[in-house]
Amino acid sequence: MLIALAFYLFSAVLVASGFMVVASRNPVHSVLFLILAFFNAAGLFVLLGAEFLAMILVVVYVGAVAVLFLFVVMMLDIDFAELKKGALQYLPIGLMVGLLLLAELLFAGSAWIFAPAASDALAHAAPAGVTNTAALGHILYTDYVVYFQIAGLILLVAMIGAIVLTLRHRPGVRRQSIARQNARRVDEAMAIVDPRPGEGA
Repeated sequence: MLIALAFYLFSAVLVASGFMVVASRNPVHSVLFLILAFFNAAGLFVLLGAEFLAMILVVVYVGAVAVLFLFVVMMLDIDFAELKKGALQYLPIGLMVGLLLLAELLFAGSAWIFAPAASDALAHAAPAGVTNTAALGHILYTDYVVYFQIAGLILLVAMIGAIVLTLRHRPGVRRQSIARQNARRVDEAMAIVDPRPGEGA
């Protein structure tokens, strides 16, 4: 009963926060709702016994969303003084969201404290005697190694494409020329200056 209640709680908050990501007009609020959605998805992974995926979701995706938040702050012209004027009216909502996150963490942790047999009822993908992380790594690097390498290649091509699309050649910018640096002589690389007293170099 406790696992089912936690599942419905995580799922409901996940769907609601996903809707608010799209519906919010303020981009900062959308990012915060996206972080809430990631935390609830991680809670669902914990209930399924995939604690490694839950940790990866929190560490990687929430960290990436934090970087996205920085980009939003830097690139958009947001008047934070205007936003802070009505900050106190959102205090009850913020407290409610914080209490909701605390309740979800207590639900996820209490499944192993108050119901020790609940962990055995979960769907375990890992065989007996093998941790979830070891089983995931064994399957990923044996049965799906080709797909793993293809995914890495696609990400590499996407990264190179993003660099090429955003690269701008501006006139007057000094660029490094390795061939010219290697071909220069000593008299071109160093200049001996003998300034007079009271004069700068």
